[in-house]
Amino acid sequence: MKKHLLLLLLLLLTCLISGSALFAQNAHFTTSGTIEFEKRVNMYGVIKAVINKDNESWYAPAFEQYKKSNPQFKVLKSTLTFGSNKTLYAPVADNAPASNSWFSDMPLAQQINTTYTDLNTNLSATNKKVFEETFLVKDTARKINWKITEETREIAGYMCRRANAIVMDSIYVVAFYSDEIPLSGGPESFSGLPGMILGLALPHENVTWFATKVTDAPVAETSLRAPVKGKVTTSAALKTTLTKAMEGWGEYGKRFFKIYLL
Repeated sequence: MKKHLLLLLLLLLTCLISGSALFAQNAHFTTSGTIEFEKRVNMYGVIKAVINKDNESWYAPAFEQYKKSNPQFKVLKSTLTFGSNKTLYAPVADNAPASNSWFSDMPLAQQINTTYTDLNTNLSATNKKVFEETFLVKDTARKINWKITEETREIAGYMCRRANAIVMDSIYVVAFYSDEIPLSGGPESFSGLPGMILGLALPHENVTWFATKVTDAPVAETSLRAPVKGKVTTSAALKTTLTKAMEGWGEYGKRFFKIYLL
């Protein structure tokens, strides 16, 4: 009886090993290609967040007028090209008719960054539009202390796992990454997970980035070049510049400050 049980266990173990080996042989990992992202901004939530007792006499009527001619969500497109352990995140031109409301010019409602990241050296270069000026922020990639959870969901055909973090001391971030794309990259300046970030949400800032399509294809090295235009600076120096420029702007300035440093 014991011999039969032992033989049965050995047979099951052999099947498991064979199955795992077969899965490993057939598993496909995407190492280069292009990811199409959709950025969705809850404009109603963004505008509500800036209304307070000091400005509501003007902002509240303007908000009501905005809702009459503008949808709740503003949708913007971007792409993330990746290969050779490098990524280039860039906005796609928005051809939608321009809104006549200045609310649509708020920085969160725009795409102000083109970000190149070399994951081999952990260096990044971001072309960043701040008001009427363009900066070229060269620095190490942002270090994020992610906490990986057990929650999963499918995004653009890839199974993803959720991770949470806090950046810039107060911004809560939810990310979904897939280890089927074994690069630690992601949209904007978010990276550092054991796989590509295909879904990103800043719940309290009313904005999300989610992949809609992943194209698995070779990428030419010329497609992964760092931006070169703009006034060269670092993340710390830009923070100092913005602090001085927005001195006295109060809570309104703090919101701009956060978005420009993301």
